[in-house]
Amino acid sequence: MSVDFCGLTLAHQVINGSGTFDAIAARKAFGDELKDSFPFAAYVSKTITLEPRPGNPPPRLWETPAGLINSIGLPNRGLEAYLRDDLPEISAMRSDPTCSADGLAHPVALITNVMGSTVEELAALVEACDERSEISAIELNVSCPNVKTGLDIGADPAQLEAVVAGVRGRTAKPLIVKLTPNAADVPRCAEGAQAGGADAVSLINTLRAMALAPGSSTGEPWLGGGTGGLSGAAIRPVALAQVAAVARRVEIPIVGMGGVQSSGDARQLLDVGATLVAVGTESFRDPAAGGRVARGLL
Repeated sequence: MSVDFCGLTLAHQVINGSGTFDAIAARKAFGDELKDSFPFAAYVSKTITLEPRPGNPPPRLWETPAGLINSIGLPNRGLEAYLRDDLPEISAMRSDPTCSADGLAHPVALITNVMGSTVEELAALVEACDERSEISAIELNVSCPNVKTGLDIGADPAQLEAVVAGVRGRTAKPLIVKLTPNAADVPRCAEGAQAGGADAVSLINTLRAMALAPGSSTGEPWLGGGTGGLSGAAIRPVALAQVAAVARRVEIPIVGMGGVQSSGDARQLLDVGATLVAVGTESFRDPAAGGRVARGLL
């Protein structure tokens, strides 16, 4: 069944989490089957920054008993290359509408995820995205440390409200704020995002985590970035609690995510207040199925 999300009509309630599904790489691997039956009602890009980022030094991954710690470091080629090269390719892939259970055709929305460490950086990213008609909505990744305070922008409700308010006027497109779970009061941060003009919030992002080098007796970290973000089934109960708490405090739509591996997991997030559910590649178990697995979650 189709769903209205911030003025966008989506074919169903399943989208991908930013950085968990590389549509361009998947098209190269699976060809037109991916284009003919795109798995998600909206495609969320990996995080884009103003300038290119190489990412963190390796090693970048550590498997835990019920999840994965990643210290990828948001590598990307920067805004200019994204708009010039990636955006046309992604848009062409989404040119055929996806069909929902109501028998009507709905285009796949493109949500571009952006990150900056200052209001000025975020404003420049938002303005550039606003100018491109291919982009349906913008997601702000506010887990980046503020260059002045060293704290995550999204961890302080007042600062987050000011940041969102500072970029709100730069676009008429829906603005989604991806909240960090690494905050003392996530619901209050959601209220700050709403007060600043956000059209929706998404949560949870990964939990800050660390792995020690095997055999280390001195506390030496294994990951090249020192710490990373924990995802997977281990964080699902945290996601459920935080989505439920945020839903009691805000009126804007919520994109729920975090460890979703089954239709039951997705349904629980919807039951506690999410409008959409974002899944990672672990939920997209069979890319050759042309998206039927992802859509089958609901």
